[in-house]
Amino acid sequence: MQPSSPALTARTLRSLLGRYDGVGEPLTCEAVSHGLLNRGYRVTTTRGRYFLKHHLDGRSCLPRIERQHRVTARLGALGLPVAPVVPGVDGRTVTVAHGRCFALHPWIEGTHRHGSELSEDESRALGALLGRVHTRLARAVRPAPPTAHDSADPAGTYDTIGALLERVRARRRRDSFDELAEHRLTERRELLRRYAAARPGPVPARFSGWVHGDFHPLNVLYAASGHGSRPRPVAILDWDRLGVQPRAEEAVRGAAIFFLRPGGTLDLRKVRAFARAYRGSARAPREELVAAVHRVWWERLNDFWMLRWRYQLCDARTDPQFPAAAALVVWWTAHYEAVRAAFCD
Repeated sequence: MQPSSPALTARTLRSLLGRYDGVGEPLTCEAVSHGLLNRGYRVTTTRGRYFLKHHLDGRSCLPRIERQHRVTARLGALGLPVAPVVPGVDGRTVTVAHGRCFALHPWIEGTHRHGSELSEDESRALGALLGRVHTRLARAVRPAPPTAHDSADPAGTYDTIGALLERVRARRRRDSFDELAEHRLTERRELLRRYAAARPGPVPARFSGWVHGDFHPLNVLYAASGHGSRPRPVAILDWDRLGVQPRAEEAVRGAAIFFLRPGGTLDLRKVRAFARAYRGSARAPREELVAAVHRVWWERLNDFWMLRWRYQLCDARTDPQFPAAAALVVWWTAHYEAVRAAFCD
């Protein structure tokens, strides 16, 4: 079931914009994103264009949202491309209306680019950018507290597979997606039995730090700086999952999304360019990447969040992503050494 909330009415919008100085009167308001953690609107006023972000978490998460804004402001001062926040007349970066939390940002023109659209040099630049995110987060935020990061327990995964198979097989009108889901679930159960002994141990504390938390193509905005120039990143968006995690795992996870091919394989040439640049920029040792590759592979082997959405939450928004993501787990397992070499050598 998709998250729901009261509609953003013209009256609410006018009331919201009235809490900012100099942004003008609203002319148009267009929904541009519907995510799990927020909703977004492109707002045109008599003074310009803005991005209005509705944080679905509500007032209880207001301190966390304001912390994100403080962190991104520091990162912007350190030279990273981030989307600034427009403060209200009270100086706060979050406006609460009818119990809902909103933040206003200047509209940044740009496009999102998948790894297939990036050259090898651009892939290298993207890896270096993520490395700078991690090193500058270490400067912008207090030292990360020690945090335990346990790996998935295959016993729990077996239970999840069983519960999902029951739901798939109970459907009266099965379609091709249901057939694929059943095949991948039974296939994954066999892979888990074969590789159960490969469960990774705890992450060394020195490998953890502050990370963006959701580094993928829809959260990196590209724009050309002039006529004929190549697009470059102009904003890293959506810091909702800012937190303390194993740093290099974000690099591996991000590359596995950016450079995933439709058939469920990775473009290892671009992965290698991305990873080498990341290692140099983040000053990450090889052993950190080796551990990260193994843990992300194990995470993917045990993860069924897309099927949970479809069969337990009745939310089909991730269905188009499932075929390639599920195929990747099988391909990665079969080509484990080659994938590790692309990230680590």
